[in-house]
Amino acid sequence: MKYICDICGWIYDEELGYPEEGTAPGTKFEDLPEDFLCPLCFVGKDQFSEV
Repeated sequence: MKYICDICGWIYDEELGYPEEGTAPGTKFEDLPEDFLCPLCFVGKDQFSEV
């Protein structure tokens, strides 16, 4: 599953994770920490939509 930032368009892909910040491939979006921020525009998880 993929999630897109509604503000800047950055995509979090659960298959890829986000290794640059220590998030392993296969990590579900719902399992990201509550304080996760978009790496480009720094908004919270509530500003993401399922693709």
